[in-house]
Amino acid sequence: MRKQIKLNKQRTIRKFRVSNAVKENSTRPRLTVFRTAKHFYAQIIDDENHKTLACANTLDKEFKAKGIYGGNCAACVELGKMIAQRAIAAGVEKVALDRNGHKYHGRIKAFADSARDAGLDIGAKGEEAPKAAPADKPAKKEKKEKK
Repeated sequence: MRKQIKLNKQRTIRKFRVSNAVKENSTRPRLTVFRTAKHFYAQIIDDENHKTLACANTLDKEFKAKGIYGGNCAACVELGKMIAQRAIAAGVEKVALDRNGHKYHGRIKAFADSARDAGLDIGAKGEEAPKAAPADKPAKKEKKEKK
């Protein structure tokens, strides 16, 4: 039980750190995700006007008609396509992903990759920011031998 409490506390800290960074440093609307064991929810929020521009979840009639279980990666792939279509219909093409404290792997990664493939500009796929080349270090001085 203590381990679960510790993990929840770490996720909460990560959640606020990531959300605040996205809100402060980005002029794009936020693509926020929320996941449970059985379902997955996503919405695009414009923080300047405090409006929800598009939303999709695994409880939608359109999603349920496909007959897919809502708690796995296959569901997240379909949901990513749905949110991208709804966002483009609403006139939003560039968003910033707010993963809500969850690590970028599994369902979150499958969702983001499918939304990116469907036309949303979330950022580069699977690429890290280029690192600066290390500066050349001066040659080490040789140690003097003791006599």
